[in-house]
Amino acid sequence: MSSSPVADNEPSVSSEVPDASPESRWERLKAYDANRPDLPGEHLVVFGAGVLLMVAGMRSRKAVWSTLLTAAGTALVGRAASGTGGIARVARVVKRLR
Repeated sequence: MSSSPVADNEPSVSSEVPDASPESRWERLKAYDANRPDLPGEHLVVFGAGVLLMVAGMRSRKAVWSTLLTAAGTALVGRAASGTGGIARVARVVKRLR
């Protein structure tokens, strides 16, 4: 008999899990997002949702809710303005038309 704890007929399983760290998951998600095609109006919808959250944050009477809603809205507006199909691209096209 062998002295190893794994039987000879069982496959050995490595203790390392490939790409299981949160950083690699985040990097894979970012790569997927960068490589996928844009949905029509996607950035406009995200921009609108961000503005609505910011307005709701400004109207909120509780400081915690106000801060959270405004921060989430700002993040969504920033997301809409960035990227290949975002508002930044629209601004470049409009600038060329002048």
